[in-house]
Amino acid sequence: MRSRLFALGVLVVLAVSACGQGVAGQARIPAADDGVAPLPASSAPASSGEVDPCALLSPQDRSSAGLNVLGVPKEINGARACDWTVPATFGVTVTVDEKNGLTDLEIARKTATKIKVGDRQALEVADKKAADGTCAVLLGMGEKASVQIDVSNTNFTDTTLACERAVTVAGLAEPKLP
Repeated sequence: MRSRLFALGVLVVLAVSACGQGVAGQARIPAADDGVAPLPASSAPASSGEVDPCALLSPQDRSSAGLNVLGVPKEINGARACDWTVPATFGVTVTVDEKNGLTDLEIARKTATKIKVGDRQALEVADKKAADGTCAVLLGMGEKASVQIDVSNTNFTDTTLACERAVTVAGLAEPKLP
């Protein structure tokens, strides 16, 4: 149950912190013929114990991503995370999950798209039909670890913009991952 909710847990926390509303859980992506099979893990070793989610974005990175605030360390479902909230605009949460690789995360198949960020396989997760202004990019970090970048627009509109922001932040954070 924990891994089932974790993939959306960060989006839920971000949504709750932005306006006090939550999101329902999603089902696992089957590895069958649905077109979005689980991705192979990154070839990099998982040394996620060394990864500080707040240190993944330097001041220059934050500026590039439109984040003019400092990150706030937090814990989400036992995982270390960092939250940046730009008042009345959007928020970003970066979570380092040391127990679940990409293949362990449970995500609704209709919301996931395989992408590549740097040299890593990744998933972009957004329900474009819901158009709720939320998007996540999930990066593999070895076989049993992942980093999740979740973006939520404060007005809960423009999912495309939320995904652009999530991909930008993922691209800035990816080179710093083991």
